[in-house]
Amino acid sequence: QVQPVQSGGGSVQAGGSLTLSCVASTYAGSRCLGWFRQVPGKEREGVANAYIQTVGGAKCVGDSAKGRFTISRDDTKNTVYLQMDYLKPEDTGMYYCAALSSGACCELLKTPGIWNYFGQGTQVTVSS
Repeated sequence: QVQPVQSGGGSVQAGGSLTLSCVASTYAGSRCLGWFRQVPGKEREGVANAYIQTVGGAKCVGDSAKGRFTISRDDTKNTVYLQMDYLKPEDTGMYYCAALSSGACCELLKTPGIWNYFGQGTQVTVSS
C-alpha cells in the first residue's frame, strides 16, 4: 500500500481540540506529509505540511490555521501529527492526509493536484 494511513478526527465544540495522525507508506518514498481540508462544493484547501525524514525540514501552516494548528513529526514512526486547538465551526470538513514524493513542500501547500497519494479522509466537525 502506498497511500498514507490517517487516524483521529471526530466532533468537538468550538474552542476545543482534536489531533490527527498520518503514517507514510514505506513503499511510497514520501518526502512530505500534509493535510488538506475539503467541504462539499469546494476544492481541497491546504492546511499544513512538513518534510519527513529530513534534518531541519521546514513545516508550514496555512493562513486560516496559523496560531491554532501545529504540525509535528516523528521520523521513527514515519508519522506526522496535526494538533488542532481553538477549533472554529469553519474548520469543519473532511481532512485528507497527503504524501508528496518530490518538490518543495511548503510551496505546494495550495496545490493538492501535485500531491501523489491521499489517505482515506477523516471527518472533523466543530459545532458552535
